[in-house]
Amino acid sequence: MTAPWHERLRPGWTYGLRWKIVLTVAGVACAVAAILGVLVHNVLTRQRVDEVRKEARQDLDAALKQYAYGTETTDGHAAVLNPPELPDPLRKLAEGGERGLMVGERGGMAVMWAAAPAGGQVLALSVPYESTRDHLRQMDTAILGSALLAAGSVTLAGTYFAGRISRRLHRTATVARRITDGDLDVRTGIPAGGKAAEHDAVTAVAVALDSMAASLQRRLESEKRFTADVAHELRTPLTGMLAAAGLLPEGRPKEMINDRLKALHTLTEDLLEISRLDAGAERPELAEHEVGPLVRRAVLATALPCEVHVVRDAVVRTDRRRLDRIIANLVVNAHRHGAPPVSLTVDGPVVEIRDHGPGYPADLIDRGPQRFRTGDPGRGRGHGLGLTIAVGQAHVLGIDLRFSNAPTGGAVTTLRLPSG
Repeated sequence: MTAPWHERLRPGWTYGLRWKIVLTVAGVACAVAAILGVLVHNVLTRQRVDEVRKEARQDLDAALKQYAYGTETTDGHAAVLNPPELPDPLRKLAEGGERGLMVGERGGMAVMWAAAPAGGQVLALSVPYESTRDHLRQMDTAILGSALLAAGSVTLAGTYFAGRISRRLHRTATVARRITDGDLDVRTGIPAGGKAAEHDAVTAVAVALDSMAASLQRRLESEKRFTADVAHELRTPLTGMLAAAGLLPEGRPKEMINDRLKALHTLTEDLLEISRLDAGAERPELAEHEVGPLVRRAVLATALPCEVHVVRDAVVRTDRRRLDRIIANLVVNAHRHGAPPVSLTVDGPVVEIRDHGPGYPADLIDRGPQRFRTGDPGRGRGHGLGLTIAVGQAHVLGIDLRFSNAPTGGAVTTLRLPSG
């Protein structure tokens, strides 16, 4: 039997999905903030620098005019010939007969140099640039802070919404697992109403799962009622037919009729038992028992050959009648669909039944017994209602029942009983 849903750990993919969404949102937010920051920086920097350059050009034009009239200064910033602090690239450009602008230093302060040829010399002046540089630095700091704040806000919002999505997906996945385990009453509880829900994929999945569970529950309830009604209606006439068959004269026909009627009567009782198990009407009468003697009596009641080995006995709390039913069904199934020798080993609360036949089919090991599934010559071992009843009674008693195949061949059924 599989572990109860509430004992399972939360699946790792929900964590992975949540953080993938968060990281994606954070990455996109940072990328957008960086791109916008660079664009704003470039625009504002170009605008501010252009203003300084315009001022330097205007002062240089005025200085050239005044130099032509025999003066070397302007009404604005001082213009001098061949200043020693003039950057070499700008000096060479002016000596080559061209005007130019360049950021440099003068007296340890940042300035915007403007230079032009004048009478075979270089006339240059400087415009203060330190305040502009400070302003640009402050602007970059403000842009960076705004970008970080925006990216952080978007990331927090993304984390919140990613958490909501992952929680709803986790709830939906949990409900799906519980439905797989047979709990058809569970629902996601996610409301389906509202216009927003029509475009919400997570809500659509949850609503579809709830609808599927409700439809499946109605169909299974209908099948259960039908099975119970058929079995109940057959019980009375079969009992009468068995009594009437006892009045037939002795002979082969009577034996054949009795054999078929008993088989049909057994099938009817099995169907009624399965109906009670499906309805959850079975209540165990628990008491403490030693596993070894209890198992020996159950095997002996089948009248089938089965070697019982008690490696280590244990006291368990169980319903003897129901455990007898489980052991008997497993031993009968081992003889019917397996091959001798059939052995049963008790090792404390663990009981293992093994035969030496073709083994369980893969679908039984993966999905458990399916009703009315019989042997398929092309696939080996099959099963009918016996294993289904064994699984149902094991669930009532809280027994962990597992099906597997031995490495050397043969089917292995393991029961782990709850300790007393």
